[in-house]
Amino acid sequence: MASSTHEHHLHHLPTPYGTTTAPPPTPSTQPNSLLSTSGSEAADSLSRLLHRIPPTLSLSFPGRRQSPPLTTTSPPLISLSDPKPTLHSNLLSAAKQHGYFQLTNHSISSQLATSAESESSSIFNLPHDEKQRYFPKNWPLGFDNDDDDDDDNVNGKSLCLDSSCSVESNSTELWLTSLREFTCQMEKLGLQVIEELACAVGFENPVGEDRTRFCSLMWISETEGGLSNKPLSSSPLYPFVIGLSFQIRCRKYSMLADSGWVSVSPQVDSVLVTLGDIAQVWSNGKVKKVRGRAIPTSADIAEGKSNSNSHSVSMTLLVTLPLESTVTPLLPKSAPPVDDGENNSESPMFNPFSFEDYAWRVYHERLLLKDPLVRYRL
Repeated sequence: MASSTHEHHLHHLPTPYGTTTAPPPTPSTQPNSLLSTSGSEAADSLSRLLHRIPPTLSLSFPGRRQSPPLTTTSPPLISLSDPKPTLHSNLLSAAKQHGYFQLTNHSISSQLATSAESESSSIFNLPHDEKQRYFPKNWPLGFDNDDDDDDDNVNGKSLCLDSSCSVESNSTELWLTSLREFTCQMEKLGLQVIEELACAVGFENPVGEDRTRFCSLMWISETEGGLSNKPLSSSPLYPFVIGLSFQIRCRKYSMLADSGWVSVSPQVDSVLVTLGDIAQVWSNGKVKKVRGRAIPTSADIAEGKSNSNSHSVSMTLLVTLPLESTVTPLLPKSAPPVDDGENNSESPMFNPFSFEDYAWRVYHERLLLKDPLVRYRL
């Protein structure tokens, strides 16, 4: 892992800024903003405020766990062994309608995933001082311990590693051989999915296998009793192209898609794939997205029960971008003009923006219930 000093940063991760962009003012911080206007003006102001809230979302309160949707569905099933036309057709349908799907007939073995999970669990069993020594904080790497008032959180409930899953110590006390191999295999699968997605949607893949054009983050979270121990609104967020979660056992997940909160239960040994905000911009708005990582909401549902005393971890690989990247729609190459009296050219739906600025804002402001891409839409 990279050094925790300000001078050295893993895959171009920057020194944290001194301040972050302040969130927009809310009625709670402006108690007299509506009272000082006339009745009609107050109504108009309130109407504009309410219209900023996405219609599919309800208001949430800090620290309160979001209730999962009542209906749990199976994500669209996509097999990598299908012929290319079928694969691309199914992938395009899932991407445009949902922004997530479950992938089968891939190369990831369940034995490797189970071994990686065991090694990940051993990390969370370390004493607090060893966690900090092995995995020093270097945004976004290291343990998420922003809430200093929460003793449990200080010990680390969420850990972000780079694709090498390296340990900052000359000691051989902590072996993560399986986790490293699992991360490597998941990264290869992620790059394959991005290539097939680009072909299905119709834009040129800007990543390929050039390691200077992408980076991967393995996000590991501890769960207790089969449930995430953090409210969905307080989980660390980070922009990504796609996210991948191998299904070691039968689990339910809650996700915030463009259509609202959804609850899904993928098949065992499948890989749950979520499309992120970067994929949506690249596709010029053609595909839907999932905000943040899919959060486990229950385990052992195949047996109809959850062990409240169990401790497990969830592992999600995010294929994302180096911080110096610029995010912009990848419009298809212009076709020969057709003189049919109509404008057939495709216009960009998003302004280009700095990935570094965007990532910092999304991570530190935890913008789960407000779509951060809105400010870049044309």
